[in-house]
Amino acid sequence: MPTGVLGINARNLLYIKPSLTKSALRILDNKLLTKKVLAKNGLPVPKTFASISSPKELREFQWEDLPSSFALKPNRGLGGQGIIVVFAKKKYAPDNIRDAGILHFMRSFGKQRGNLAWIKSERSIIILSDIQNHILNIIDGTFSLGNSPDIAFFEERIKILKLFKQYSARGIPDIRVIVYNSIPIMAELRIPTEESEGKANLHLGAIGAGIDMGNGVTTYGVHHDRQISYIPGTRLSPSGIKIPDWNNILELAIRAQKAVGCNFVGADISIDGDRGPILLELNARPGLAIQIANMAPIKERLQRVRGLSVNDAKKGVKIARDLFGGSLEEELEELSGKKIIGSREEIVIHGTNKERYTTFAKIDTGAYRTTIAKSIADKLQVTNILKYKKVRGALGKEERPIVDLVFELDKEKIRTEAFIASREEMKHDVIIGRRDLKKFLVDPAKNVLLKRE
Repeated sequence: MPTGVLGINARNLLYIKPSLTKSALRILDNKLLTKKVLAKNGLPVPKTFASISSPKELREFQWEDLPSSFALKPNRGLGGQGIIVVFAKKKYAPDNIRDAGILHFMRSFGKQRGNLAWIKSERSIIILSDIQNHILNIIDGTFSLGNSPDIAFFEERIKILKLFKQYSARGIPDIRVIVYNSIPIMAELRIPTEESEGKANLHLGAIGAGIDMGNGVTTYGVHHDRQISYIPGTRLSPSGIKIPDWNNILELAIRAQKAVGCNFVGADISIDGDRGPILLELNARPGLAIQIANMAPIKERLQRVRGLSVNDAKKGVKIARDLFGGSLEEELEELSGKKIIGSREEIVIHGTNKERYTTFAKIDTGAYRTTIAKSIADKLQVTNILKYKKVRGALGKEERPIVDLVFELDKEKIRTEAFIASREEMKHDVIIGRRDLKKFLVDPAKNVLLKRE
């Protein structure tokens, strides 16, 4: 694991355990109680329509009183499991033996209408008996920590912001902000996909996009812990998305942390199309995959703010933007006239057949000349050999061909002469040598590809 990456055990021991009191844990492990505490402190949360905690309450529940759209959630659910989101109510007319049996089952729950149904996010229909069965599973603890008995509740459905419609499949993106000592230290935009079934959960297949703390713009996109250039099924990049109301989002995260009395939390915030930023929930033990989306270890950021005392949310936001934003990098670029790149960067190789190939290259200042894999050279027909040169490689001395090569690095077009070598066993298809880095400054700590615990 790269230096500076925080592991689960170290996070729990050094940062969560010292700050997580019994009172705070009682609040954070209970979504309904968390919402109540946040609302009491004047923070925006989704409206709760109703809750069901027993089969008796389920039998007596008045379904007609629910709005046409809502989110059904388990109170102590984990990782987005057990959530059902419906967009509209629909009349349902049973026309087969199975459905007739379902109607008979419905009657066991009292005087409920047998033709109630709703349309889910993926446009499929869910009928009343299916929702009732799902609620019974929630009450039994199917989705809760330790499978303990739970409460099902109906919540206001967040309306997707127009900006996010083109990026998101079926669900609502949210922003996770890690707050420590009243300072937001890292954030990511989580984008639902078809694979994640509309849920903004990275473990289910959602996309994570790191966010620059200084300007609120997404930086790198990851899918199943691998960097991606485009959102699956689209030609849209997860990078460069400007998050609206960024200052307000960071302030909300700080105020939420203070409200529950825990020094280390992950705040999940969505932007409602009507209401603006709204707190969805808080996590006492947020996952560490956020490090991958930001291509940066969280440990160093935690150490930088450890022991600080910040009483004002606006001050906490300013510290976060100054410490963890891109402003210093921009100043260095302006002073030097060179762009700052990391040890791993996305490049676009131009083929002689007019084809373009996008990949991630290792930035290696220890190598003089750029090297590309033979498989890429063959694919792009970069085969016009200029000369051969003897070099010492991993397999000893060998003679490598040199070809003309054109590629783009950080929007800079570079024309060079590069080696061709077999790189089937190597992690990167391309190495960029210092001969082609004259327009750049290299920061080895930037863009570090991390591995999840």
